[in-house]
Amino acid sequence: MELKLELVLLPVADVDRAKAFYADKCGFAVHVDHRAGESFRVVQMDPPGSACSISFGVGITDAEPGTVKGLHLVVDDIAAVRESLAAKGLEVSEVRHMKDGWQPGADPDHADYNSFADFADPDGNTWVLQEKGYQSSSAE
Repeated sequence: MELKLELVLLPVADVDRAKAFYADKCGFAVHVDHRAGESFRVVQMDPPGSACSISFGVGITDAEPGTVKGLHLVVDDIAAVRESLAAKGLEVSEVRHMKDGWQPGADPDHADYNSFADFADPDGNTWVLQEKGYQSSSAE
């Protein structure tokens, strides 16, 4: 049996603001922006390299804007991804890892699922960057 997560709905207050944020600051690709009158609009976007999309709009969810917390984006080099996102103007936390409590920077051993950074969209929906599969450039 396969269960493939394909779409996550995000509640947002301003569709155009959310679309610009995810495209310009996060680098998500826009695949759908469809309107059917004033009461329905759907925007579907993908994070780079992801098989799962996000969607937001008008008339697609009754959840309050900003109530989705802790969506994870798995990255293979958290420091490089954080730097790239920050260069686009995204307010993203410093990288931290867990070893006897939170410590600054990436896990020195780059253990999978142990280095994190986070950010929020303009509505307060939150995202976590999590490192998995780190490959140092000297190992290539």
